[in-house]
Order: sequence, then C-alpha cells, then structure tokens
Amino acid sequence: MAWAQADTAKPADAPTQAAAPAQANDAAPAKELTAAPTAATLAEAPDPNATVIPAGTKIPLLLKQAISTKNAREGDAVYAATAFPFVVNDRILVPEGTYIQGKIMHTEHPGRSKKRAELLIHFTSMIYPSGYTVMLPASVENTPGADSNSVKDKEGTIQADKDTGKRIEDAAKGAAVGGTVGGIAGAAAGGWSGAQYGGLLGIAGGVAWALLKHGPDVKLEVGTSLEMEIQRSITVDASRIQVAKATQ
Repeated sequence: MAWAQADTAKPADAPTQAAAPAQANDAAPAKELTAAPTAATLAEAPDPNATVIPAGTKIPLLLKQAISTKNAREGDAVYAATAFPFVVNDRILVPEGTYIQGKIMHTEHPGRSKKRAELLIHFTSMIYPSGYTVMLPASVENTPGADSNSVKDKEGTIQADKDTGKRIEDAAKGAAVGGTVGGIAGAAAGGWSGAQYGGLLGIAGGVAWALLKHGPDVKLEVGTSLEMEIQRSITVDASRIQVAKATQ
C-alpha cells in the first residue's frame, strides 16, 4: 500500500515543477516590452518653452548712438533697440525696447569721382529687459530713417547715395567764382584779352575743384530708423520672454 501511494504521487509533482520555469520565461519578455516605449517617450519629449524666430524675420530698430564713416572704425560697438513688438501666433517673441547690440565690420571712406562711403554693421546679440540674452546672426536690411543712404547688398552694407547733382551745382558755382576772379586778374594784367584768358582759366579751375572734392560720408543720427533681418533661425525660451514682458 505504501509503495502504491509513493508511485502515484511522483507523476503529479513532476508537471508542476516543469511548468514553473516556463512561466518565468514567459513573464520576462512582457516586462521588456512595457519598459521600451516608456524610455522612447521620455527621449522624444519636446521642450514646451522652445520657440523659434524664423530666418528672414525683419524687426524695426532705433539707433541709440550716432555713427559716421568719418570717424567710425572696424570693431566699434553699435547699440540699438527694438521700436515695435515682434509677434507670432498672438505671442510676443521680441518686446518693444529690447536692446540690440552689434559691431561695425567694415568702413569705407568717400573718395573722389565715383567712390562712395560705405558702412557694414552686423548685429550679434539681443538683450531682453529681464537680462535674458540671445545670440544673433542679423544684418541691416533697410535704412528708412536715412534719406541719403541705402543698402546695396545682402550683407547689409550701407552706402552713401550718389551726389552727382551736388557736384554739378558745386562745379557751376566754382566756375562762376573762378571765372570772375580770373577775369579780374587777367584784365589787370593784360586788358581785355587777358580778362578773357584769365576767365577761362578760372572757370576750369573752379570746375576741377568741385569735381575733385570727396563725396559725402554715411551718417546715421541718434534715433535713426533701421530694419534688422534675422539671417538664421534662432530658438528662444518662451518662459523667459514672458518674464521679460512682465518686468517692463
């Protein structure tokens, strides 16, 4: 009787012991499948405060100091401020009064004849009223506040306008003055013939004096309106922009 009971107990225990490892193996892949999506979701979560100011954005500025090619040098600092808020999707990304800092990259003094004065400015940083600072790649797109200057290329080079009309006017004045002075001097020296000869020389000298004068400098007064163009998309922290807006 004892032997029979022992023999019947062994088959019942064997399947139970064999099933335990199988259950453990089945549970392991389930844990791995649930963990993998969680890690991927955390890695791909975007920053909710990151906001992009796109390339090509144009922002109006007011110059905070006077600049002239007469005394400006390469490397000199340039200071301006935004004249109007820049808004995207009902959100202010650049408040009015945000400081813009830059530097003079190149200056060209005016010369005789066709050589015109030039000034190249690049803007390098944007400082919000809270102190939050964003680095910029930006240039001058337009100079609506400077009637005698214009932007000649994509780099933002400001160039003095041609002064052809002014030179003609100066030449006429120089010719008149030179002719009068030369005529008087010629008359004193050789009578009527001398007056004619002296007058011609005076006219020629007056015209030459006017045409050999240097052209105008590029002059930007305090408060001059400029238009800045963002050359490459930049990312700003929207939460820090809101702080800047609240402290105005």
